[in-house]
Amino acid sequence: MDMQIDFTIVTPSYNYHEYIREMLDSVVAQEGVTYEHIIYDAGSTDGTLDIIREYDHVDLVIEPDKGMTDAINKGFKKAQGKWVMWLNTDDRLKPGALAAVKKFAESKPDADVIYGAWDFIDGSGKFQRTMGLFPFKKLMLAHYGCYIGSTATFFNRQTVLDQGFFLNDRFKCVMDGEYYNRLAAEEKNFVYFPKVLADFRMHGENISQRHFGKNDIDDVLSLQLHLAESRAIRRCYGLTLFESDHLNSVVDCLLSYAFKLTKLPLKLMNKPRK
Repeated sequence: MDMQIDFTIVTPSYNYHEYIREMLDSVVAQEGVTYEHIIYDAGSTDGTLDIIREYDHVDLVIEPDKGMTDAINKGFKKAQGKWVMWLNTDDRLKPGALAAVKKFAESKPDADVIYGAWDFIDGSGKFQRTMGLFPFKKLMLAHYGCYIGSTATFFNRQTVLDQGFFLNDRFKCVMDGEYYNRLAAEEKNFVYFPKVLADFRMHGENISQRHFGKNDIDDVLSLQLHLAESRAIRRCYGLTLFESDHLNSVVDCLLSYAFKLTKLPLKLMNKPRK
């Protein structure tokens, strides 16, 4: 009988040669665990594939996809690890992150999803600030927004993926937020691990940020589609009191500011370890 792999790391890839080596090096540096690293590349043409091929640990699949969400789902369906995560090409795991998650998970046998803290870094990899979180708040996830970072989140394959829970590929921007809300609606157990596990790179071209603050009609339209995904999440998984969408939007606004006020003390009470 084959030994159980501790982790599967899934990376969707397309033309990100500037950062992908740092991501790959951060995976290779992990010690004390077994893992597989599956990369689905949609056909990069900028040298990304040449870099990936330098790393013997990678299971590389090159094929067209319908976007980032589709690529992640393909990796999720192929995963064999006990715990599964996705790590974007521009992000990095902290040294010792996987070993720390494995030890923590052993003490939380009922966990379906484990999520930790992360550091924001800039395009050059310089530290900006630490994003610490707090124990799971279901209504906050729907109305404040997706406060859980995908780059520091791990799914129990047996109780999540093997039960048929995958990303909704109609979502292009906040697919993680919809996924977490859907899992919460199914009463999956989210457990916060107060430790910094990864680096999330902010460089202006992130899917969640690239259209903000711009006046070009195409950017404005793309931003509205992004906001529409978040509104759909609130309508499906959040608190809906009225038939009128305008009145529900007022409630959304009030709840958002209420959660914003409560978020700071929650973070102060649950500071992560480096």
